[in-house]
Amino acid sequence: MRFMVMVKGDKNSEAGKLPTHEELAEMGTFNDQLVKAGIMLAGEGLQATSKGMKVRYDGTKRTVIDGPFTEAKEVVAGFWIWQVRSRDEALEWAKRIPFREGEVEIRQVFEDDDFGAEFTPELRAQEARQREAIARKATP
Repeated sequence: MRFMVMVKGDKNSEAGKLPTHEELAEMGTFNDQLVKAGIMLAGEGLQATSKGMKVRYDGTKRTVIDGPFTEAKEVVAGFWIWQVRSRDEALEWAKRIPFREGEVEIRQVFEDDDFGAEFTPELRAQEARQREAIARKATP
């Protein structure tokens, strides 16, 4: 099962304050452990919301809202995608993240079977083609 682990933003991430060398080294060591364990599928930090935008949908109307967004604690500052055997395993890894303060949110990613009969064989084949194309593009 896959989980997205979202690192919550704070006043420092929203101000564009970058991690220290020590913090980057600690996170690099933790990410090495995730990779070695075969858990980490992806992971990235995100720029401050001042460089972002939102698109609001209302029927056929599209409204673009430029950042920054007011509630820093409600934004995502970074993420991982982990492949683990259980929710408990995801939680155990999350407890090892070398943060001194802050918060992460852990959410399970939907798998094909979670969608039931609505996810027809044709839609499953389409999704498989998309994943294959993404994997080909990611491989140099």
